[in-house]
Amino acid sequence: MSAKSVSGEAKRMKAAVFREGKLKLVRDYPVPVPAKGEALIKVLQAGICATDLEILKGYMKFEGVGGHEFVGQVVRTSEASLADRRVVGQINCVCGQCDMCSSGLSNHCRNRTVLGIAGRDGAFAEYLVLPQDNLHVLDEKLTDEQAVFVEPLAAALQIVKQVSIDKRWKIAVLGDGRLGLLACQVLARDNRSVLLVGKHRHKLLVADKKGIRVSLVDEVVGRNDYDLVVDCTGSPTGLKLAVKMVRPRGTIILKTTIAAPVECDLSPLVINEVRLIGSRCGTFSDAIEALSSGEIDISGLISRTFPLERIDEALKFAAEPDSIKVLLRMQA
Repeated sequence: MSAKSVSGEAKRMKAAVFREGKLKLVRDYPVPVPAKGEALIKVLQAGICATDLEILKGYMKFEGVGGHEFVGQVVRTSEASLADRRVVGQINCVCGQCDMCSSGLSNHCRNRTVLGIAGRDGAFAEYLVLPQDNLHVLDEKLTDEQAVFVEPLAAALQIVKQVSIDKRWKIAVLGDGRLGLLACQVLARDNRSVLLVGKHRHKLLVADKKGIRVSLVDEVVGRNDYDLVVDCTGSPTGLKLAVKMVRPRGTIILKTTIAAPVECDLSPLVINEVRLIGSRCGTFSDAIEALSSGEIDISGLISRTFPLERIDEALKFAAEPDSIKVLLRMQA
């Protein structure tokens, strides 16, 4: 048990709660009580993700405290090595017993809950609970701002775990938002031809300054000749563009999760024998190392930071086309 108390053993906290497609800041939400094997974490900062914006539209029919990208400090735990440590946490909470867990696919656990997305209150609150096994201790050289990017960077790194990248490939990343800007950096480590395609000049400039080739959507040249196309658009139109760009027997990685229906002619996938791969969560330890070493640079990716009390304003700002990454500061 940590020696530190929770706000003098406070039982209530501020939390941003999704209910019936709306979000409300609740000032007397119950502080969660960790179950056996779980830790109580004081949230320091949290990131607003495209998934959070989709939840507002009805994605996953989630109700509860939102948010899954966070950095926090452990304040109650039965594991001495975690006491009072600054941590990030994997968002999938698994049973460890089903066929998926037994076969090494625990991220697809049949009985999982997902932080701030499915069946488990998330990080838009002063405190959250996660299994101790989900937590990763951070060293001091990693800032809180960098740490918030561990979860989305892990998702970007999952691309190279699912597909072996050939240095000779032509690669396009679609979408100049937070995930696209991370994914293009990940892919550019092993391939100099990576092209980031987007709609916003100032966002593309962030990648350009990091040595990534960029292009506005309307200026893309060459179609059906990309070996790998990664859809990070967060838009129903992203897959349609990816299908137009990928070459026969090429690969499309789909990172977009949206509540809206996708209208796309899928016949070219069959005719051209294209692989379509869904891609979700990745390995946190790899993301922490990439950020700590400076291999992945988040400079230029944070648009604004808001206090939790201004969550409504923060979500609206995050949904603006000019916004890249918006952070929430939980503690005064």
